[in-house]
Amino acid sequence: MTTFDGREKAFEDRFAHDQELQFKVTARRNKLLGLWLARQLGKTAEDAEAYAKEVVLADFDRPGDDDVIEKIVEDAAAGGISLSPEDVRAHMQNLLADAKKQVFSEVP
Repeated sequence: MTTFDGREKAFEDRFAHDQELQFKVTARRNKLLGLWLARQLGKTAEDAEAYAKEVVLADFDRPGDDDVIEKIVEDAAAGGISLSPEDVRAHMQNLLADAKKQVFSEVP
């Protein structure tokens, strides 16, 4: 293997690692968002965990955050809580820092 091949492999490995971390951070942020809304809706701890998983899975519907935002807004409205997409997006941004801290604290 040449030096160039070694560098290329290292770059590819680093890229894959960074993408995996970004996926984990986004999933954690969505889980935290689901737990937050579950608390607002008065769900039990067990129901809150189940709901948070639903929110994480909702992110696989379409690329981007819109699918998660729509779910949160609709579920909040069904529970009598008025949230705009902008409110949810702002809360997602706030939770991103917490999600990063949590994920990066788990990385060896």
